[in-house]
Amino acid sequence: MSETNIPQTEDTSKEKAPVFNAAERDEIPAGFLRRSKEPKWYVVHTYSGHENKVKANIEKLVENRGMQDLVLQVIVPTEDRVEMKDNNRVVKTRKIFPGYVIVKMIVTNESWYLVRNTQGVTGFVGEGSEPIPLTDEEVRRLGIEKTVIVLNINVGDVVKIISGPFKGFTGSVEEVNADRQTLRTKVDMFGRATPVELEFDQVDKL
Repeated sequence: MSETNIPQTEDTSKEKAPVFNAAERDEIPAGFLRRSKEPKWYVVHTYSGHENKVKANIEKLVENRGMQDLVLQVIVPTEDRVEMKDNNRVVKTRKIFPGYVIVKMIVTNESWYLVRNTQGVTGFVGEGSEPIPLTDEEVRRLGIEKTVIVLNINVGDVVKIISGPFKGFTGSVEEVNADRQTLRTKVDMFGRATPVELEFDQVDKL
């Protein structure tokens, strides 16, 4: 995602969101929004530099209106970078996608209206007024939500690598780290045993 020039639009954040009862939440007007059955991750465009404020504003509105069942989580993806300053290591946190926040939500008229009209938000990433959710692969690649994999593998078991640069190789497990969801094995390459660290979702037990 790249930051785009954001036109200055009229601030509608102070408009009062309509109140829907439980039945109305399930009835999305034709031609507007389709209700998502399960919560998905959606990308929301914000004014540059307002990402953390938007996150706080959405969370406050959700709490005030009791909509935790529709808007489950709001994050501003960041990463830590180590820089050298005056021969000292300095860790700086930077936003991975300036101008965006990512929201896990069930899309209804009510939840769409709340997020879209939060102060600092310029719109959802999608087609027209309808937000498009991130795919499972995009969620995994961005590290937004880590899936815990229960893998019954122990030291000495033989595994087949099913993804990554070593796909198709087999090896004997030498170490298992359940907390990190990784294991270490050795694969035969060019007649030599090469140690490889893999994630649980990269292997199958033979």
